Amino acid sequence: MPDDAPSLDDALVGEAVLGVYRQMFAALARDSGAVVDDPELVDVAETLLAAFADAGEDGLSREQMRYVCRRYPTETFENRLRVLKGLGAVREVFPKPNQLRYRASFTSVVGLMFVRRMMLDGGQSEMHRLLALEQLNVADPRMTPAQARDGADGLARAFRLWSVELLTLTNGTIEELREQAPKLWGTEEIMQRAERLHGAILRRWPQLDRTCTDLRAAIYAYGDASRRAAARLSDSAGTTRNLTLLPPETWRTFARTASRDELAAVLDAFVFDAPAPWHEPSAIVTAVEDGPKATPPRPAPPRPATPDPGLSADTGGDAAATERLREVAEQVLRGRDRVAVEDVLDQDWTTARRVLADLTSAHAHPELPYRLTWSDGMAARPQGSPTWVSPGVFERTAP
Repeated sequence: MPDDAPSLDDALVGEAVLGVYRQMFAALARDSGAVVDDPELVDVAETLLAAFADAGEDGLSREQMRYVCRRYPTETFENRLRVLKGLGAVREVFPKPNQLRYRASFTSVVGLMFVRRMMLDGGQSEMHRLLALEQLNVADPRMTPAQARDGADGLARAFRLWSVELLTLTNGTIEELREQAPKLWGTEEIMQRAERLHGAILRRWPQLDRTCTDLRAAIYAYGDASRRAAARLSDSAGTTRNLTLLPPETWRTFARTASRDELAAVLDAFVFDAPAPWHEPSAIVTAVEDGPKATPPRPAPPRPATPDPGLSADTGGDAAATERLREVAEQVLRGRDRVAVEDVLDQDWTTARRVLADLTSAHAHPELPYRLTWSDGMAARPQGSPTWVSPGVFERTAP
């Protein structure tokens, strides 16, 4: 026998798991291998399970079960009873031949309650319950890192699938998004509870950092997808934020597929104005162009009453400024032909920036023989002022 062959214990565990699944979803099964496609079949199962709950420990006989489900056809009742018995949702009170009384499985009732809750809000309440349960498990001192990893992986998987479904709804039709709108309720609360659970797991078991990273990424993906879906749903409602308003595509579909009488019935309560006279498109364009503008023209600024004397011929200020730049440059060079900029700036920044501005002006002045050049790179000086500087050289050029 190969080493990887399943053992008898593995087979028993697998069969036990399948047995629980069969009992949970027996009410939704049409036969042993298919799901119901008629809501009436689910109603039969729910009626039977409610009758078993009222019957107590004595259970019900076949005649009593048929009386409880008397409003359903006999063929439908017999088919449902056969499926429920085959999947373990309904069993004999005592396993012996010719048994006449039956009892219902607790697992089937819980499974049906779970399905009903899923129908109400699309799994929101179940996610809240799951997060609360995982929070209690993390606080339990008996919980092991392996169990915490399995719980975090399961939640991450659920959030990923949820975000994919929300993205699909966002990119689909608005009707389907409106139908699945309950899945967008309480998004912020779910994210907050999930983030608290993520933090609790990471604080108690730091070695699960990779698992917690996957969980946090799944949580944020769910949040982004939920916000996008909610934004589209809100935009489709218009300025009234009324989510019951029909989108434009629904009206177009109705207008194409409805009969004349159906269209007339929709418009019975509306009063329409007389149609406007026909205008040529060119006439409309001309009218728009020739019409008054909504924005008035900007007024001209006021002008002085005295005549403008023009530019002054006195440029002595420019010569004084040029001489001042020459003095600053020579003071920096101190008889040398070149000096490093970082040495010049090795002082408080208030003074250094003034010197740098003067050196830059001297470099740009066409009449002064100075040049300021910079090289690539940047040096960080955490304790200096300034804290970073690029290598540069201030030098005298040929006059």
